[in-house]
Parts: sequence; structure tokens; C-alpha cells
Amino acid sequence: MPSKQIVFALVTFLHDLFTAVWIGGMFTMGLALLPAARQALGKGPQLRALIEAVHRRLRRLVHVSMLGLLVTGMLLSNRSPLFQGLFQFGNRYSAVLGVKHLLVVALTAISLYRSRLLQKMVDRPSEGQDRQSAVLLLANIVIAVAILLLSGLSAALSAAPPMP
Repeated sequence: MPSKQIVFALVTFLHDLFTAVWIGGMFTMGLALLPAARQALGKGPQLRALIEAVHRRLRRLVHVSMLGLLVTGMLLSNRSPLFQGLFQFGNRYSAVLGVKHLLVVALTAISLYRSRLLQKMVDRPSEGQDRQSAVLLLANIVIAVAILLLSGLSAALSAAPPMP
């Protein structure tokens, strides 16, 4: 196998791994862990302690994944001759990637804001912050699903012959 193919396979693998860690963590937290923990522990200090412990561990993984996705995403984007540049919308492929990148910026911003919000909740817990954090997590899950859909669409467009 040529070295370019090995590098492409490795970059694609890392991009997929970083995506799985970040988005998988959101899905696990939002759709499995938090509802189960609330049911088992109620809304008391034990729940807050559990959320903080899990968040502390996931935060490191998410920050590494964000950086890894930035680097691997740039390498993967430049591979297609249809790619016209970051936030360019001159053809379908670039338009899909442009929208995907805008959603990634939104996902990152919400994730970083939510991370700061969770840190504040440890220092001064409030019911309103709990609700806001849950809404932001749900918003991130929805955005993440849209990003995955756009990733599939961009892959399909890059494999198709260019349209005039």
C-alpha cells in the first residue's frame, strides 16, 4: 500500500476516533448517564458529585478531540479537489462543508460555554444552571447529529463525479 494511502487511512481513523469520543460522550451523558443518575440519586449532592467527576474526566478527552478534529479535518478537507476553502460555498461539496464547519464552530462554542457553566455549578449550584446545562447538552446532541449527516453527505459528494 502506498504511503499516501496509509497516511490518509491514519488521518481518517483519527478523525473518526476523535468524533466518536466527543459525540459519543455527549450521547452517553445526555441520553444515558444523566437520566439514570437522576433516577437513582435524585437531585442532591451525590448527583452533583457524580456529574462533576464524569465531566472532569470527559473534559480532557473532549479538549484533545476538539484539537485533533481541527487538525485532521483540515488535512481531510484539502484532499478533495472539490474543496474551495474554509467557509466557501461555490459548489455543493464546499457548501456542505461550509455549513458543517459553521455547525462545528457552534458545537465547540456551546461545549466550551457549557464546560464553564458546569464549573460554576460546582462552586455555586443552582436549579437554573442545571436546566441550562441540560438544554445546552441537548442542543449539542442535535448539532452533532446534523454534523454527522453533513459528513456523510460530503463523503458522498466527494465520491461522485463533479457536477457542471
